[in-house]
Amino acid sequence: MMSHADPSRQHFKVTLSVLAVGGVAYALLQSLVAPALPEIQHALGTTEATVSWVLTAYLLSASVATPIVGRLGDMFGKEKVLVITLALLTAGTLLAAIASSIGVLILARVIQGVGGGIFPLAFGIIRDEFPRERVAGGIGLMSALIGIGGGLGVVLAGVIVDNLNYHYLFWIPLVAIGASTVLAYFFIPESPIKTPGKINWLGAALMTTGIAGALIAISEGSNWGWTAPKTLGLFIAGCLLIAAWIANELRSDSPLVDMRMMEIKGVWTTNAVAFLLGAGMFSSFLLIPQLVQLPESTGFGFGANVTQAGLYLLPSTVMMLAVGACAGRIENRFGSKPPLIAGAAFAASCFGLLIFAHSDPIDIYIATTLLGIGIGLAFAAMANLIVENVRQDQTGVATGMNTVMRSLGGAIGGQVVASLLSSRISPNGLPLESGFTIGFVFCMVALLIAIGVGTLVPARRPEDAMAPELMATPPPVAAAD
Repeated sequence: MMSHADPSRQHFKVTLSVLAVGGVAYALLQSLVAPALPEIQHALGTTEATVSWVLTAYLLSASVATPIVGRLGDMFGKEKVLVITLALLTAGTLLAAIASSIGVLILARVIQGVGGGIFPLAFGIIRDEFPRERVAGGIGLMSALIGIGGGLGVVLAGVIVDNLNYHYLFWIPLVAIGASTVLAYFFIPESPIKTPGKINWLGAALMTTGIAGALIAISEGSNWGWTAPKTLGLFIAGCLLIAAWIANELRSDSPLVDMRMMEIKGVWTTNAVAFLLGAGMFSSFLLIPQLVQLPESTGFGFGANVTQAGLYLLPSTVMMLAVGACAGRIENRFGSKPPLIAGAAFAASCFGLLIFAHSDPIDIYIATTLLGIGIGLAFAAMANLIVENVRQDQTGVATGMNTVMRSLGGAIGGQVVASLLSSRISPNGLPLESGFTIGFVFCMVALLIAIGVGTLVPARRPEDAMAPELMATPPPVAAAD
């Protein structure tokens, strides 16, 4: 690990600042669009089913690209790949900002999804460049930005759409993304840790088509019908391709994702928790805004507009930022496992409260505060647990797969919740209160299971975290300058 005192390297705080700008901008793009879909549909004169691909295309692209980009960073240099990734994100965001047809906008969102690789690359850079005692804090803050950007996007979307138009959902983040691309080129040093090798193109193709097939089936299941032949056929085909990908990776001399790494107890348990936490977090972004926007005549809605609905999630965003800033100190004292379990418990308590109390604004504010604390703790801990359990040259691909598991959980959780709401509709066409209550129960159960799985994560003393002698596999060889 390079010392920040090395005069040939940038100070680690400069590196973190640049990474944070790009991370926040990308995370904003994840959630800014969702509340504005009706506006985009109207402006582009398209159907509800078609406009949903503005989200689906982005999710597919990010899920496929994130581990691949992380692996490329491990192989060819994290700074180099980061700059290319940010440049693609800039291009995709510019295309989205000027798009005047739904086809162009969906293409732009596919390009933007490649930006998901920012986070595994950032985790790898932090591990390579920061002093050991600062690694947990840096990774914790970057992890918190995923949740912060997601929550902030929901808050800002209504303000932007109500006062400007949907194009500014992309123009505003574009400024930060463009700036971070230039700053990354000039101020982030190239990593000294690389893993020379070749790309397993067959593995990449199998992973891409498998994940895409399964995710499309999940994303479109509510529209096509969960038992429709094309839904079941596409999901089964996706699962079979994923199985073929795993078999190919196990036989490959240069695997895209080392499946033996994925079998490490500290890795698979953390990935399972990531899946469950993703289901709870992304479901809340659907349930809470929709509940508060229902008219007061329902007896439980608040009649909020899009902007007001976003403000109900503001406490969550604030708490994620606060907890993320303290993540390093928390994990240096207690290790990463206790914050992971505590985070899942806080998030579960959010939904436990909402099951029984959601008729007053104060109930929502308390619940979203608990959710923010939970996500802030758990997201930071997950990334650090992955980093602690893999070799330094595997950081990018390992954290990339953890991000994918969180996204998959969010996709499935969101679809389950949407189905619960759509299956319980009143005569006037609005969701019934029971649909929201069952949705909150689903989220709480997912998070309670996450707590149980979290207890299986191997504990490690804070002072031993990321110590070379405790790595899962032998330490890497630094690439020659």
